[in-house]
Amino acid sequence: MGAGTRGLAVGGGAVVLWWWWRLHPTSRPFAQRLWIDVPHPFVTRRRLRQVLVPVPGERLLEVGVGSGRYALPVVRWLGERGLLAVLDQQEEMLALTMRRALDRGITNVAPACGDAAALPYPDDAFDAVYLVSTLGQVPDMTAALRELSRVVHPGGRVVVGELCYDPHGVFFGTLRRCAAAADLRFEGRAGGWAGYFARFTSLEAGDAPQA
Repeated sequence: MGAGTRGLAVGGGAVVLWWWWRLHPTSRPFAQRLWIDVPHPFVTRRRLRQVLVPVPGERLLEVGVGSGRYALPVVRWLGERGLLAVLDQQEEMLALTMRRALDRGITNVAPACGDAAALPYPDDAFDAVYLVSTLGQVPDMTAALRELSRVVHPGGRVVVGELCYDPHGVFFGTLRRCAAAADLRFEGRAGGWAGYFARFTSLEAGDAPQA
């Protein structure tokens, strides 16, 4: 087999693997945490702050916290009176995030192990909720978005960050459709086709979602 043929075979295999991952959403395993820590140009922490607009003293939730790459700066933005709840399906991820927080003297982070489609929090518990490169790992994205809407107070912010070249990335059009089905109103986004942050708000009684 020549070099060109081998290259085509490898490339074809990579495409098949990428597509298989896209059709079979699963949480990223702990062994791949280094990928989470790598800076990504389209879903930066600066852009997250721009779209999330955190206010000192607020109560926020991050779903799919991973290694804490976004959680640690977010909790700093909230100040000592704020609270950041962090949720992940993997205890190892939560332990890593909490270890990194304590190493920095951060104590107002509350971890919980759970599923994005069945959040272990009461209604209206948070001012805002966000997740980055996580929604596409959930089999029922609309159900997850309904849960995010449930745990923020009416008018609360729901921010979704996505890398579309990731096998689990969610294209913006798909997100808009799922969000409308979950009764979330689109407010705006930062970024383009390759990666973005989008902000939605939970609807108050009598409001109508945007298509």
